[in-house]
Amino acid sequence: MSDTATTEKRGWFRRLRDGLARTSSKIAEGIGAIFTKRRLDDAQLDELETLLIQADLGPAAAARLVAGLRKTRFGQEVSAEEVRAYLAEEIARSLAPAARALVPDRARRPHVVLVVGVNGSGKTTTIGKLAKAWRAEGRRIVIAAGDTFRAAAVEQLQVWGERAGVPVVAGAPGADAAGLAYDALARAKAENADVLIVDTAGRLQNKAGLMEELRKIIRVLRKLDPDAPHDCVLVLDATVGQNAHQQVEVFKDMVGVTGLVMTKLDGTAKGGVVVALAERFGLPVYAVGVGEGADDLRPFDAGQFARGLMGLEAAP
Repeated sequence: MSDTATTEKRGWFRRLRDGLARTSSKIAEGIGAIFTKRRLDDAQLDELETLLIQADLGPAAAARLVAGLRKTRFGQEVSAEEVRAYLAEEIARSLAPAARALVPDRARRPHVVLVVGVNGSGKTTTIGKLAKAWRAEGRRIVIAAGDTFRAAAVEQLQVWGERAGVPVVAGAPGADAAGLAYDALARAKAENADVLIVDTAGRLQNKAGLMEELRKIIRVLRKLDPDAPHDCVLVLDATVGQNAHQQVEVFKDMVGVTGLVMTKLDGTAKGGVVVALAERFGLPVYAVGVGEGADDLRPFDAGQFARGLMGLEAAP
């Protein structure tokens, strides 16, 4: 790895660790209070399991992590620093299969990415960031502003499109989202674009209506490309914690979700929910976000995330 790439990677890790500070400080303080230079016993392990569940890692992951510590260190003197290092290593190992970047397939023209999620999850911003990153790689991108009920979403995408030099296909307020997606795919094909990103509505309060709208979008896209969409990305707001589980369940029922993007990790003490979601659903975590800037959404790195979650320095 070049010096520039190494420096850039370390810079991102610092931003990620700073973004996870609310979660990691809560975990580190709890571990520091539990492990006070005495032999590891059942009481400490029970307290640690409770702490990990409260940090939204989920009961399954918490139980597995504590069982591993019991097996390897029970009855031995263990420090808070050793516990955090152990947890980071085990969490990184368990998350490694989930760390799969979202890479458009150059053999598909265009590679269609359907983006779903509830309103307020950071869906529109995520689309803008993905478009900017892929445009910087030299790919030709088209965006479909399919959340036709929210004028602000369309305007926000148009701003991102202008910044990145990416065309945005938009319709009148309240226009048929499926028809707009069809038009956008036809344009992307005509222009030999590499990627079409389709925004969608996220009005979960009318679940049946939203489900029908999403399924209609998919049916219409498949009139032009039988394999579309090639990816279906669910954007989740980390600040909702355990409610993210329900959102994954709902959208998996509606559409074939292929992976997750987790936003707003910098605004929550519930960052551990990434561990719980990966363990429960087995879906890839394509990227995580720790801010509003275009460079604040990056491919998910299991090792970096686990060390950031525990408030540790980057691995040497």
